[in-house]
Amino acid sequence: MPPKEPPRRRVPGPARPVRPRPASAGARPNRPAPRPAGKRTAPRPPARRARTIRLGSPRPRLRLISFALTLVMLVFVVRLLQVQAVDADAYAAKADRYRFQEYTLSAERGEITDRNGIALAASVDAYDITADPKLFTPEESKVPDAPEQAAALLAPLLGKEPAELAKKLRTPKSRYTLLARKQTPQVWNQIKDLKRVYGQKSQSSEGGNGVNLLGGILSEPSTKRVYPNGELAAGILGYVNAEGKGAGGVESMLDPALAGKDGKIRFTQSGGRQVPTAGSQGTPAVPGSDIELTIDRDIQWAAQQAITEQVRKSKADRGYVIVQNARTGEVLAMANAPGFDPNDLSAANSAAMGNAALQDAFEPGSTSKVISMAAVLEEGKAAADTHVTVPNRLHRGDRLFKDDIDHETWHLTLNGVLARSSNIGTILATGQLGTTQAQANQVLYSYLRKFGLGSPTGLDYPGETSGLLAKPQDWSTSQQYTIPFGQGLSLNAMQAASVYSTIANGGVRVEPTLVRGSKGPDGRFAPAAKPEETRVVSEKTARTLAAMLESVVGGEGTGVKAAIPGYRVAGKTGTANRVDPELGRYKGYTASFAGFAPSDDPQITVYCAIQNPTSGSYFGGQICGPIYKQVMEFSLKTLHVAPTGNPPGRLPVTFDPTP
Repeated sequence: MPPKEPPRRRVPGPARPVRPRPASAGARPNRPAPRPAGKRTAPRPPARRARTIRLGSPRPRLRLISFALTLVMLVFVVRLLQVQAVDADAYAAKADRYRFQEYTLSAERGEITDRNGIALAASVDAYDITADPKLFTPEESKVPDAPEQAAALLAPLLGKEPAELAKKLRTPKSRYTLLARKQTPQVWNQIKDLKRVYGQKSQSSEGGNGVNLLGGILSEPSTKRVYPNGELAAGILGYVNAEGKGAGGVESMLDPALAGKDGKIRFTQSGGRQVPTAGSQGTPAVPGSDIELTIDRDIQWAAQQAITEQVRKSKADRGYVIVQNARTGEVLAMANAPGFDPNDLSAANSAAMGNAALQDAFEPGSTSKVISMAAVLEEGKAAADTHVTVPNRLHRGDRLFKDDIDHETWHLTLNGVLARSSNIGTILATGQLGTTQAQANQVLYSYLRKFGLGSPTGLDYPGETSGLLAKPQDWSTSQQYTIPFGQGLSLNAMQAASVYSTIANGGVRVEPTLVRGSKGPDGRFAPAAKPEETRVVSEKTARTLAAMLESVVGGEGTGVKAAIPGYRVAGKTGTANRVDPELGRYKGYTASFAGFAPSDDPQITVYCAIQNPTSGSYFGGQICGPIYKQVMEFSLKTLHVAPTGNPPGRLPVTFDPTP
């Protein structure tokens, strides 16, 4: 067997050159060069295997993302269906609301003029000052206290408190707030000047933010009610409130006709501004009608001056004067004192803001004796020269009656009873109206009603009182004898004036009128409806009463201070115990005078009353007689009423009791 050959030693070949690896993150260091052969080295530990990160499966994540996207798309689809299908109309309407802007076009309020076309109430251009509160927020204005700064600038111009304006400007959730109503064009021009000045400061100041502090102040065109004559006829005209609605007098009574009808305009807007090319649509405003009153401005002025001065002298609560055309019933003047200025209601006394001539109910006193005399004459129970013996005192029921002065037994005619205003003589005369007192009361009541007492005057004036007139069966024992001479019943001044106009008009009562007619937007004048006429007493009775009322103003009567040189005047004085409305009992007096002229051809009636005079005389003939004369004389001249030239009649006042 051949011998085995020894194993051959493996000789390593030449070493390979080491190629450096490019440097990179995670690169392994170069291997060391192999050691030379023949040298023993310690065995190398086995190399550790590098750990590897195994990525999870992407499928769950993809499913989750797909699910989320599906939900989002589903929400969008549902919302789209809601907007375009289910609630399409509602969203379209909402879009229109924001896309289109709609404004109300205020109708111009009609004028109120006197009978000659002179304006008593008119409307002028004005502006409502508004603001956009969002523009005063710190984000928009770049000024932390922009509302306070703007309010401080505007307050003196608008007549408002700065705190009030600042509060309105600090409403960031609103885009609109009203700062002041009915401001004049001059005020708005001043605000525009301030806006221009502060706009220039903002642009030119170093580091300026370019924001105008007053840029959010805006205006809306409006109208303002003005009364060119101030207090003149304020009680008749009334006033309008802050919303431009009639709140008193004729302004309230005829508000629908005066106000007209507001219009509307609708236009496309963007960013709060009208898009000029998109056009607009709407309905125009219809202006209100002009109202022509029966009032004569000059006579109204004379009446108001006279009553205001006498109320001041007498230190009275109030007074009123009414001037009426005796034949047509037209009211030529209705003056109250004290009055108020409807241009400045903030300074007005609330107690003087009505029309006391129509709204006060008071006991007339002796001026109503003419109704008692009319009943006696019309019923044929006495004539003007019938003898009436008047004692100093008269017992009736449980009361003792007297006249305003103590006197010996008077021997008066029925004309003398009226001329001297005897309460006792009036009780005796009206007692002849029936065989019993109850019958006499019923007859007298019927005449009181015919003359208009206890009923509205026919003016339809807001707040007017009808007075108080109980039915005869409800008259107390005292009222049975006091009502004939004007105590125990009440009326207003217009009712009292109408009584005398009825006598002046030959016994025919014509309902008082305050409105002559109206002129619509088309310019056509429409006269008011003809007032109702009612015969109350015969023409003969009316002529007799006129002659008897002349005796009152004659030398032996109580109304001599009402005489007018050159004219025949008929009138009657009145001095009544006054019921204090606050105390509910008699306190003070009501002084009055009523009459007409010329008495033989009556044209004009004047009635005057003064409530609770506390200085000087309180008798009607003394303080109201001169007012009657002053106003009547002015009215006769203004209306060019000439004296008749006929001599006055002379009816006997007394009689000789001796056979």
